[in-house]
Amino acid sequence: MKKIDIMGTRINNVTMDEAVNICEKKVKNGEQFVIYTPNTEFIMMAKNDEEFKELLNKSDLNIPDGIGLIYAAKIKKHPLKEKVAGYDLTVNLIKLANEKGFKIYFVGGKPGVAEIAAQNIKKDFPNVKIVGVSDGYFKGTHLGMQGHEEEKRLIADINDKAPDMLFVGFGAKKQEQWIEYNKNLINAKIIVGNGGTFDGLAGEVKRAPDIYIKLGLEWFYRLMKEPKRIKRQILLPQFMLKVIFSGNDIIKEIE
Repeated sequence: MKKIDIMGTRINNVTMDEAVNICEKKVKNGEQFVIYTPNTEFIMMAKNDEEFKELLNKSDLNIPDGIGLIYAAKIKKHPLKEKVAGYDLTVNLIKLANEKGFKIYFVGGKPGVAEIAAQNIKKDFPNVKIVGVSDGYFKGTHLGMQGHEEEKRLIADINDKAPDMLFVGFGAKKQEQWIEYNKNLINAKIIVGNGGTFDGLAGEVKRAPDIYIKLGLEWFYRLMKEPKRIKRQILLPQFMLKVIFSGNDIIKEIE
């Protein structure tokens, strides 16, 4: 699998089907496999935050989550195969779990959100095995309280349920911190840091219509719906300008 470096963060040149197939193999082989979902916002954050960059680069797979990464890689002549959105990967892994009988555990979101997401998923995928759900409002590593009793109780429950797939949604950096510092304590195979995916699955945040997604304008749709996101969305044009006006070494192939 080829990889590229974008401003110091590794991105794996993988398709959606390839990512799902890898996950299926890892579950069947009983291997732990960590997936992060960097987009342009992550890249720009990591550029100025060495700890976050190191966390991202410690994953087993970094999918190209965002049309900005696709455009940037193409401009610098290191094209990525396709955008692999974290939300879509999560849905495809749920489909896989529904077909293969894999167990899923959700951690993250505001109180009640993960539960609603689980209920919605069961309507569409009646055979799916969601063995545990927790919101992100417990005291733990993601809040600077590593090893807190609340975190220990959660990890004990995860280990008791032994999920094949653990989805963790605390948002950028917090979820990666929590996964990195706890993964060796956790009895789970596929571990995905997937941000606000639970909000989408619960219907708290409406996904952009297909036409916006196909045109690479999902970010614009979300901005129209949530104008307060402007501070985050402004990172996309900043990212693209930096790519365009920087040398070719800003994006490069890596071993």
